[in-house]
Amino acid sequence: MTRHVVKRAAEAQYSPPAEARGGEGLTRWSIADETTPGAVHTEFSICALASGGYAATAVQSYEECFYVLEGNPVVQTPEGATRLGPGDYGLLHTGVPHEWRNDAGAEPARWAQMRAPQPRAAYAYDVYSVPTLARTEPAAVDPRDPRTRSFGHIEAVNMEVDKQRQELLAMSASMRTALLVYSGITVKMMVDSDLGAELTTMFMVQYEPAGVAGPHDHPFEETYLFLEGEAEAVFDGQTYRLGVGDVAFAGVGCVHGFRNVGDGPVRWLETQAPQPPGRHSYRFVRDWDYLRSMTEGH
Repeated sequence: MTRHVVKRAAEAQYSPPAEARGGEGLTRWSIADETTPGAVHTEFSICALASGGYAATAVQSYEECFYVLEGNPVVQTPEGATRLGPGDYGLLHTGVPHEWRNDAGAEPARWAQMRAPQPRAAYAYDVYSVPTLARTEPAAVDPRDPRTRSFGHIEAVNMEVDKQRQELLAMSASMRTALLVYSGITVKMMVDSDLGAELTTMFMVQYEPAGVAGPHDHPFEETYLFLEGEAEAVFDGQTYRLGVGDVAFAGVGCVHGFRNVGDGPVRWLETQAPQPPGRHSYRFVRDWDYLRSMTEGH
């Protein structure tokens, strides 16, 4: 059974969103949705918003997390407007009115977007129009400001183990800025329960040269957007070489693994839905094969 999808940057196709939400200039490259085999919780897409474009004020019955790739889109909520830039990320909570816009004359904006639980076509994609929010003057994301509750910022340098110094961190030093380091792999959380998410996670992963994660699967769905370098990925026994702009989705039970096959680091954005359990979120084939070898004949 195939529980994965791989889509290439060179084959990206953007089209207007299916939901009946007012606006203009917004298109999406859909990676995973309710039509994707193995996708039950996740909708993942790359959004593009033209200069002067907007997505009208609405509320949604799901969480939406995002990571900005290009441009300077503005997201308006009842708390105010935030002007985003490359490397900024954030969370739009379930039921919070919001509007996306891109200033006239600005360059087109693009961002990765993950929404869970999955929007449903049978329920008008779970989007509800509400009165238009008053547009306010946008402020930039400031992760150092303790009042910043739903947004953050990450740079490639934040993934370097030897550069975790106070002056290089995007926010005050704390466990929120910590790197998880293992087997030539570094992980930095972005959107998770600390940011208020209850259904989703979003984080950055980096493999050093020769970094490897052996075959494993999870009791949740994952999506990967490759941002730097080149990786060999195996999904359901099929091998792929993935580079910048390529995207992959792995459903529950999809055995997968990664290996850095370039000379420098390979880095990608990763999302999960639902959030991982407190224990047993990884099932490594190697460990259970070891158990089998130890118990054969007993």
